[in-house]
Amino acid sequence: MTDRQKILVAALQAPGICGGPEESVSVLETHISWVILSGEYAWKIKKAVNFGFLDFSTLELRRRYCEEELRLNRRFAPDLYLEVVPITGTPERPSLQGAGTAIEYAVRMRRFPQEGLLSTIAARRRLVASQVDEIAVLVAGMHARIAVAAAESVYGMPEDIHHWVSENFVQIRPRLQATAQRQRLDRMQAWCAGEYRLRHDDMLRRRVHGFVRECHGDLHLGNLALIEGRIVPFDCIEFNPKLRWIDVMSEAAFVVMDLQERGYPGLAHRFLNAYLQHTGDYAGFRLLRYYLVYRALVRAKVAVLRLAQVTSTLDEKNTWHEYTAYMQLAARCAEARQPALIITHGLSGSGKSWCAGRLVEALGAVQIRSDIERKRLHDYSPIADSGSGIRSGIYTAAASARTYARLAELARDVISGGYPVIVDAAFLKFSERERFRVLAHTLAVPCVILHCEADNDTLRRRIRERSDAGRDPSEADTGVLESQFDSQEPLRAVERDRVIPVDTGGGFEVEELAQRLSAMTGPVAG
Repeated sequence: MTDRQKILVAALQAPGICGGPEESVSVLETHISWVILSGEYAWKIKKAVNFGFLDFSTLELRRRYCEEELRLNRRFAPDLYLEVVPITGTPERPSLQGAGTAIEYAVRMRRFPQEGLLSTIAARRRLVASQVDEIAVLVAGMHARIAVAAAESVYGMPEDIHHWVSENFVQIRPRLQATAQRQRLDRMQAWCAGEYRLRHDDMLRRRVHGFVRECHGDLHLGNLALIEGRIVPFDCIEFNPKLRWIDVMSEAAFVVMDLQERGYPGLAHRFLNAYLQHTGDYAGFRLLRYYLVYRALVRAKVAVLRLAQVTSTLDEKNTWHEYTAYMQLAARCAEARQPALIITHGLSGSGKSWCAGRLVEALGAVQIRSDIERKRLHDYSPIADSGSGIRSGIYTAAASARTYARLAELARDVISGGYPVIVDAAFLKFSERERFRVLAHTLAVPCVILHCEADNDTLRRRIRERSDAGRDPSEADTGVLESQFDSQEPLRAVERDRVIPVDTGGGFEVEELAQRLSAMTGPVAG
């Protein structure tokens, strides 16, 4: 950042430069840019800085990355990003419309109310579950559409992934003075190195299977805005392709981490669960903790980089507080948890999915729905009508066996990532339940059966209402229920010590149920 740029930014705030003479002008500043707000537009100017991972030190580099910013963000927000504007004249007397040689470049954007930033909404404690669900659908849709890294590309190699994790420590360490701060950083670096060695082959498999894609790269609540009733991502990473061509789970982890840091742990689990149900990417769970720590470290690094630019003692104090908060979160994300395997049991309409969905936020667990995964195996969307009948189509004995095998595979992925999993299926046969008990034993984790029940009239009513609404993945009708009455295999005596009964017809307190599960499986996740 140069004095010439500071003079330029001050001059651009004069009446008539960025808007009409009566327009009020304000400036937002980060460690890498200024955004001048005037009227219905915003002009973003990049600072002449070089942090190693980012280099805006020359005018030509700033022009190039302005053009990249425009190109890349139009993938997600085409109505927001308008053009790259050359700034001519002199720093003291600039022009956004004049001829001559450019002295700087700006990205012109359509302005939106800052109150619409999801970070602002979250700070005011107004972020709600429906918005988090919308984010999950948005991110899953983005990841389905964006480009996949070619096999011959340089992107997504394990060594590069860990390089950028390690780069955070390189950037942070010289700015620390307290011994305790350096010791905490050392412990975090040692954990990252150990986790990298453990997950190296998983990273390679993810790359081979097409999960390294041209993502947003900086997807946190401060880069998501509620504009005209819908959530829009903006300000993706343009300055370094290796920070943009990443594993999609790394990007999802950024949203999870940010929700946790802003005091929404339940909604963080809700987002993750919804994202996984939309994408089916449970294999990415093996890398989730590594990426959560990485993302917390990124935000910690951004905080200490801002220290060189703060102008008051209060700003410095607040920035150190922010750094400390992110480092504490990174340490919590790295902590080993007690994973557990929880399976549901009950007839159609007994409230298994409803119960499991409510436990997701309270337990910090992952819900794997058999209705969704069965359809995914046969290339149906979750709410599509497969046209199958009882024991036909996707419900044959062979299809059911394949579904339960898939559920076991996905449960193993989640447990390997260190999280409790709720496998949401009927589990009406002893052999199905026994398979998962053996899996839990093999993985050395507790296994609990969540037995959901309601009276027969309630079961029939729920099924009819669910069918009429047409919004649920389950295709079970009352005919299926009647067949289950005859074919179910009741819980056996040898299973009873692992069962928690839940009367979904009489209602229950989710926190009380979570505590009972925690007593049988280990501490509730934060």
